[in-house]
Amino acid sequence: MGTKGKAIVNLDVKTLIKELNKALADEWLAYYQYWSGALVARGLLREAAVTELNQHAADELKHANMLAVRIIQLGGVPLTNPDDWKKEANCKYLEPKNRDVIEIIKQGVSGEQCAIDVYSKLIEKTKDKDLLTYQMLISILADEVEHEEDFETILEDMK
Repeated sequence: MGTKGKAIVNLDVKTLIKELNKALADEWLAYYQYWSGALVARGLLREAAVTELNQHAADELKHANMLAVRIIQLGGVPLTNPDDWKKEANCKYLEPKNRDVIEIIKQGVSGEQCAIDVYSKLIEKTKDKDLLTYQMLISILADEVEHEEDFETILEDMK
């Protein structure tokens, strides 16, 4: 990160990088959870659920990229070892052991609710202190809120 770029960040950058890496771990786990869930899902409205799972997986991958780029801009190194993802993550990885599409979508709701909490806290932390990270986090939060709504709508449609 450039000198002026560092100067405009008004908080502990090392702590921020650590927290962004935890969010990065969440995104990788969410990506894998949705990707694998889409592969194994069975049951009523499977097609609609698989479409959402695949779209959300692509969004989680996009979020991971955004976070990794920002971590590098801040002078840090993104988590590169998958073994560290579960250890560092804020949110649990919910393995789609039960292949029932309703259970997989319920897991998605739970994951999105955790992500909403994580990003809300990070937004509060960076507000008026790191505008670039703040704007990125708002964009990610907007996606996570939409994902929760999408999953809840699928569950409603299944009733």
